[in-house]
Amino acid sequence: MASRLENEPALIQAARRGDLEAFNTLVLHYQDGVYALVYRILGEPAAAADVAQDAFIIAYRHLRDYRGGSFRAWVFRIATNACYDELRRRKRRPATLFDDLPGAEADDGPALAADAPTPEQAAQQAELNRAIERCIRALQSDQRLVLVLSDIEGLNYQEIADSTGLNLGTVKSRLSRARAGVRACLQAVQELLPSVYRLNSERE
Repeated sequence: MASRLENEPALIQAARRGDLEAFNTLVLHYQDGVYALVYRILGEPAAAADVAQDAFIIAYRHLRDYRGGSFRAWVFRIATNACYDELRRRKRRPATLFDDLPGAEADDGPALAADAPTPEQAAQQAELNRAIERCIRALQSDQRLVLVLSDIEGLNYQEIADSTGLNLGTVKSRLSRARAGVRACLQAVQELLPSVYRLNSERE
């Protein structure tokens, strides 16, 4: 999750004046988060890379439309719209490519405790990550989007609303349903998980 750049306002103003170096600094800071978001919507690495790049091109062209607030949320909204444009062009739902999902080595997935794990613990974490990723991918696209923005990218409710164009009530309800969906999914496949990660059916 990328934090805000200390000199971000100055970089944005410079970029709006046509300073490509300033804009490239912003791109380098946010590109991992944008790619992670796009990948989880589209499910295809090559398509995600193309759409993420397109999103930054669109952002550069429309910098004059940025009215302040969270720049990350503004860029994420552009990336989200670019994703849905791509999905509309395909005229189908997001692909589910489980074989390409990030493993435990990816730093953009749900955080797991890792204090110099043993090989067995590392294998268990990798298996858990794959199960979580499958459950996230199984969500409806609108629920998956708010879950990724909140629990992976760390945006607050208002930033998610700004990124998606939704009202706060809708953001909260979709996030609640998404989290419930992931919990239910993990319970349904818990026999596939290492015993240390199996869920108590009575636990929230």
